[in-house]
Amino acid sequence: MRKVRKILVSQPEPAEKSPYADLITKYNVKIDFRPFIHVEGIAPKEFRKQKIDILSHSAVIFTARTAVDHFFSICCELKIVVPETMKYFCMSEAIALYMQKYIIYRKRKIFYGDGSLASLLALTTNSKHRGDKYFLVLADSYKPEIPKTLEKAKLKISRAILYRTVADNISDLNLKEYDMISFFSPMDIKSLQANFPEYAQGDTLFATFGHATAKAVKAAKYILSLEAPKPEIPSMPKALDLFLKNTNT
Repeated sequence: MRKVRKILVSQPEPAEKSPYADLITKYNVKIDFRPFIHVEGIAPKEFRKQKIDILSHSAVIFTARTAVDHFFSICCELKIVVPETMKYFCMSEAIALYMQKYIIYRKRKIFYGDGSLASLLALTTNSKHRGDKYFLVLADSYKPEIPKTLEKAKLKISRAILYRTVADNISDLNLKEYDMISFFSPMDIKSLQANFPEYAQGDTLFATFGHATAKAVKAAKYILSLEAPKPEIPSMPKALDLFLKNTNT
């Protein structure tokens, strides 16, 4: 297999020193960062079409920090004043702490899990909260497992789409310059196809993170050379490290 000299990572460039920097030095490769997608909130008019009254709920469920941003954004745009009595259930502590960007943390009823759906379910089905009506903030491409699991537990849930993932304009890129491109979402593949309708993979190697992303690559009839995560490769930098060890040394 030929050496890899230049890699395109379909994510924003890390703000601080990251494992990617070590790869550049270790294997003498160039790594460019360019997001293929971005997230945008839906317009108030579109939200109203869902016919969901936020203030008729006593609790909000957040499964991502992005959900926090777009919940408070739509409330601001619709001039909705969320009462201090509102409860917030977060998938993880990191999401809960992120809420300090919008509210006085210590004055609100905030509960968080360990990052798993099981822990979120345990929180929401606690006898103290059984009577609550939950407002579940979702993206347009949400995992159906989340609402289905909560609804199966007989919770009162309103699904609300507040944001969507859309393709970025990356048509200025010269993809032929890269020996490898790494993808992190099925939407990355859609963005590639939208920006380059006539794109042919050729000798370019594809790497993916996440089962759904790998599935999207294969469904698009591309060849996948590197897939993560796996037990021995929990991250993309680690996957690249092992791959480059075989190709560049």
